[in-house]
Amino acid sequence: MGRMEENKKKIIITGGAGFIGSNLADELVAQGGYEVHVIDNLKNGIRSNIPDKAVFHKLDIEDYYGLLRLFKRIGDIYCVFHMAALPRVQFSIKKQRRSLDTNIDGTLHVLLAAKNMGVRRVVYSASSSAYGDQTMLPLREEMAPNPKSPYGIQKLVGEYYTKVFYECYGLETVSLRYFNVYGPKQNDEGAYALVIGVFLNQHASGEPLTITGDGKQTRDFTNVKDVVRANIIAMESPSVGKGEVINIGAGRGVSILELARLIGGEVKFVEARIEPHHTHADNTRARELLGWTPRVSIEEGIAELKRLRGLD
Repeated sequence: MGRMEENKKKIIITGGAGFIGSNLADELVAQGGYEVHVIDNLKNGIRSNIPDKAVFHKLDIEDYYGLLRLFKRIGDIYCVFHMAALPRVQFSIKKQRRSLDTNIDGTLHVLLAAKNMGVRRVVYSASSSAYGDQTMLPLREEMAPNPKSPYGIQKLVGEYYTKVFYECYGLETVSLRYFNVYGPKQNDEGAYALVIGVFLNQHASGEPLTITGDGKQTRDFTNVKDVVRANIIAMESPSVGKGEVINIGAGRGVSILELARLIGGEVKFVEARIEPHHTHADNTRARELLGWTPRVSIEEGIAELKRLRGLD
């Protein structure tokens, strides 16, 4: 790095070529004051997502010794945002071994490298899928986890690891449980695409919007801008760092039928699949510990995506 980088805080984003990671990289670069390093194997991430002023390292988090060497070479790392994962419930059901290698072993590797290289703090991207189906809403962090998929189990194990690494080694950690994140750069192609992306593609093509089951299942759709802001607050906040688990959700359950109405077009119902029926976050802890509240409503977020795609 050149002289201008000397006083910047060194940041690593694993999975930084992906949806949430690249949005975070964009914001950190835009704010200035950070030397942003992106780690991604580009199996799901897209190289062009990474901002030009970030340093890209093509590396798989399953390669522990490669991670360790890279962390050592970067040196004096202020924060690691661990976002790399093989996401989505349906993928983990079909590819259990593959998703485990990345989502559990890869998380352990990142934490080990961070601990061994003296990283100040790790912010872990957890998932609301750890809740599974619950008898009460909204979903609160103190509820007993009840994952319904290998992915939910894997992300939950990552939370346990982050807490243990604080308790055993003093590595500052915090886990942010995301609820159905959407926004610019989201993945909307392939078998495991997010429902919003699928609906937008179908709308653009003049096809019916395919709704699984009866469409009454609800999701707490959370805009990526709000998620990025939560991550940056979690990096700096003196109120966290001891392995806390914090919901990052809009705090509003929106049915898939309502989502289809916001996007517009005819609908077609298809077979239901294995998934929690409702998600709705209680974000009280995020307000209390981080001073974070969501700012972007689902109506505003969908309207922005439609404008970006010329679907107004």
